[in-house]
Amino acid sequence: MTDRPDVLVIGAGASGAVVSRHLAESGFSVTCLEQGDWVNASDFPGDKPEWELLMSQRWHHDPNIRARPADYPVEVSDAQILPQMFAGVGGSTLHFGGHFPRLLPSDFRVRSLDGVADDWPISYQDLLPYYERTDRDLGIAGLGGDPAYPPGAPPPLPAHPINAYGRTAAEGMNALGWHWWPAPNAIASRDYLNLVRCARYGTCETGCPHGAKASVDLTHWPEAIRHGARLVTGARVRGITTDGRGRASGAIYRDRSGAEHHQAADVVVMAANGVGTPRLLLLSDLANSSGLVGRRLMLHPYGLVVGVYEDQMDAWKGPAGQPIHSFQFYETDTSRGFVRGAKWQVMPTQGPHRMISLLDGRPYDETWGVRMQEHVASHIGRCIDWGAITEDLPDESNTITLDATLTDSDGIPAPRVTYTIAENNWRQLDWHLARITEAHEAAGATATYPLRICNDQPGHLLGTARMGTDPATSVCDAFGRTHDVPNLYVVDGSLFVTAGGVNPTSTICALALRTAEHLVTTAGRQEVSS
Repeated sequence: MTDRPDVLVIGAGASGAVVSRHLAESGFSVTCLEQGDWVNASDFPGDKPEWELLMSQRWHHDPNIRARPADYPVEVSDAQILPQMFAGVGGSTLHFGGHFPRLLPSDFRVRSLDGVADDWPISYQDLLPYYERTDRDLGIAGLGGDPAYPPGAPPPLPAHPINAYGRTAAEGMNALGWHWWPAPNAIASRDYLNLVRCARYGTCETGCPHGAKASVDLTHWPEAIRHGARLVTGARVRGITTDGRGRASGAIYRDRSGAEHHQAADVVVMAANGVGTPRLLLLSDLANSSGLVGRRLMLHPYGLVVGVYEDQMDAWKGPAGQPIHSFQFYETDTSRGFVRGAKWQVMPTQGPHRMISLLDGRPYDETWGVRMQEHVASHIGRCIDWGAITEDLPDESNTITLDATLTDSDGIPAPRVTYTIAENNWRQLDWHLARITEAHEAAGATATYPLRICNDQPGHLLGTARMGTDPATSVCDAFGRTHDVPNLYVVDGSLFVTAGGVNPTSTICALALRTAEHLVTTAGRQEVSS
């Protein structure tokens, strides 16, 4: 540990943990600044009777609702989807459902294939070895051979049982001749390294109290620290500093007492997510010669249809985690009236509060008292939740900017989210939810409840410091190095050129590992501050 480490990492979530661990294991001195704290698994609400109440407030995925001391507020009055994030060691991997699909090969070639957005400067094959290494590091459970993907190494752990509700959904897909597959999840199906076998709580999205979900506080930070990485919690960064040559020289942060510190470093790596990273770059007035920092935000508009079935299927049972997923309608078919597509996923349908939510908009006498109780009794455990993550194309009017008045508790300007769901996404949602309804009916559903858009799900934070080969049209190069500041890197979801239609954590981790390896192999050629 040194006063001036080789590398300073901002953020201890998925990408920051991957970079910190790999660099520390390779002999680099690393300091990571994290505004949140360690979270004790015993504090997670998923094994407690009041779980659904706790997840709606203290453990909500929206920082504006959760409002923990480490969180910063986000101005969302002009946002049709709300960003989701968590400040703490592990970041949003504490809250994510553990869904771990990769982008598909076509996602890297959207311009070439469909004439929209841009191609990535890298391909699926470039990322494949890093996808496979990430699977091993996080203990991904799944079944190899999914025909939606090119051949490759299978996940290191066997797939989870798809449960009765997953099997029922799969039977409906079989009846229609549509693709489905046991889905990959970052949740251990047997004991593996620091993880224990899943206990099937089905409450994964509020943290795993059992220690089965591969949040990076379990999979990466113990190894990073064992190899010498220094992790500073309660450290709210307010800006990246530079030297006289314009090279990054470190960061200024405030501790919980309000005292201000400067942490110097040779190289600075931004891993603060697709909202936090552009916020800090804008606060620091760095890496924005293209004008694209904070622009092209993508949040994955998400809709779902809940189907009700006669049979009891224990549909609360985990993991949550997706038992099965489908890529049947992922690629572009212009006859549908839109470009690109969506990944479908089956999810557990949770408990009585979720069942009550299906009554939203019904008359009062149906949403309270005996009728409500009868509804919960007849629906709980008998529902299947089929959702669709639609591909969100980049739009420069969807932005992260600095709000003029709102600040965090340290007086630092808060991020402002401006986001409008595109007409292409509304068409996707309507078309996919109609097909999902068909899948429910083919599986024997007696009733369906569509939700056209979830304004707080999934809230993936992508695209706000995109990679590319041209400094005029991108913020970073293919390894995440900013074009303007050669020793300043970005490794989180900000890098995405397009969003794809899948959960992004697998790709975020693979990109971060690729950048970390690049830093190791090019260490002697790195420009550093004077």
